[in-house]
Amino acid sequence: MSSDSTVLIGGQLKRWRLVMVVIAVLGYGLDQWAKVEAVAHLDPYNPPSWFGGLITLRLLRNPGAAFSMGSTVTVLISLFAVAMLVAVCVWGVPRARHRWSLIACGMLIAGICGNLTDRIFRAPGPLRGHVVDFISLPHFAVFNVADIFITCTAVLIVLTTVSGHHRTDHGMDD
Repeated sequence: MSSDSTVLIGGQLKRWRLVMVVIAVLGYGLDQWAKVEAVAHLDPYNPPSWFGGLITLRLLRNPGAAFSMGSTVTVLISLFAVAMLVAVCVWGVPRARHRWSLIACGMLIAGICGNLTDRIFRAPGPLRGHVVDFISLPHFAVFNVADIFITCTAVLIVLTTVSGHHRTDHGMDD
């Protein structure tokens, strides 16, 4: 197995790309399953709470982005998500040559696809659909599994950048 900062080649690269695809597919599936369960079982007027109110399952439909920003420009947010998905798949994945880069691509694809599915297929209509959010922390936004994947991707990118694991043997970025 290569160290985290070693460029993957040949069979190793193929295996880690498969890991990326598995992360993307399983992450997307988990997000969609969680949203179906949330819509089917959560009462928006009586949200269950755990750990002394640390986590509340509060069902919301969000037309905007994080913290409901941009709720009047849902179509633009949807088109931006499509552009980001294409960018990750066409530009990011082919350039990813390290295990952490491929893990980040898989998580980001899962997150983008999860929320984009809502924007395309949920009411009020294509590219205007509201994202199902249901996980609530005190004094914070209500979010979903796809948001967790996107946020974890950002944290992973910061950590690998700070630790230097994003560099190749020649000091070049992925």
